[in-house]
This record gives sequence, structure tokens and C-alpha cells, in this order.
Amino acid sequence: MTIATIHAPETADLRSALGGRAVVLVGMMGSGKSSVGRRLANRLGMGFLDADTEIETAAGMSIPEIFAQRGEAEFRDGERRVISRILATQAPLVLATGGGAFMNAETRARVKELGVSIWLKAEPDVLMRRVRKRSNRPLLQTADPEATLRAMLAQREPIYALADLTIQSRDEPHEVIVGDIVAALERHLGLAADGVAES
Repeated sequence: MTIATIHAPETADLRSALGGRAVVLVGMMGSGKSSVGRRLANRLGMGFLDADTEIETAAGMSIPEIFAQRGEAEFRDGERRVISRILATQAPLVLATGGGAFMNAETRARVKELGVSIWLKAEPDVLMRRVRKRSNRPLLQTADPEATLRAMLAQREPIYALADLTIQSRDEPHEVIVGDIVAALERHLGLAADGVAES
């Protein structure tokens, strides 16, 4: 898939500092990776891809169908391959990944090599409020979705914390979160006036 880029002169220095690297959004389902990612790409004048959409296109079926027919292990293997291909052939771009993608050590290494990773961190109640709006979350098809989500968070957060940057995803307009990400990227890449690198 070819992705279009938009002329965005106000972020030209940031795009230049990124070079050929991707900006890769990681975090739990409901953290806003896709919705924030699209707006971030627009702000940066870069293309945007959603890894889950690319996986569905490659498989010719929806993610719930992949889980039901092929199982999670096969889905994860496809996810790893698709993300690796996108990073190798489509960067620079903004890439939104699925909630479990960053758990794969090979994917983390590929992201480290070819991108800057950003964890969109959200509180459990915020996540639950958001994911309740959609019924296409295979991992939450349990008797107690909230307990399942909290257990997943406990398991995944130490891995998400390995991302280059952490941004709090909260109930603010998406453009506010995008502004937070741009400012953090500028600090991380040494472009901020204060010259303090983001940890």
C-alpha cells in the first residue's frame, strides 16, 4: 500500500531529525493509537498506517476471524511479519500497532532499529470506557472483560515501558495528545530549546 504524505513546513526540522525512521505508537487497546496516530501523521506531514488494518488486508479476514479460525499464535506471527515489512519498506511514517505487538521481542528490536517508539499510556478506567464502545476485541470476549483488561495491563506495562517515550493518553482532544507527542519527540531528538533529552 502506498501512503501519501502532506507538506507540513512547521515540522520540517522534526521530520529531518527523524530521518528515515518511523514513529511507532504502542500501548493497550483503547489507548488511542489509531485516532491519535492519524492526526500525528497529518501534523508531521507523514504517511500513516494501522498495523491491524494491514494484517486484515494481508489475511483477507478480520482480526476476530483470524483469532477464531487460526488462533492467537498464528495471528501474532502474521503481526510480526507485517510490522517488520512496513518498517522496512514504508518508513518514514507513523505506525499504529496492535496492543500485543510490542510484546514480541523481535518486533521490539525491529522498532528500535527503524523507528522511535511511543507508549500511549492510559488508566484502566479510561481504557475500559473506550473499549466498551466496540465489540471486536477478541481478547476481551470473557466473562469479566474489565478483570481481563487489568490482568493484561499488569503483564504488558513493564514491556510498554521499554518504549523510547511515554505519553499519557487521557480524555483530552486528540490534538492535545498530538501536541504532547510532538514536544516529546523534539526533546528526544534534541530539537527543543531547553536541549533536555526525554528519558
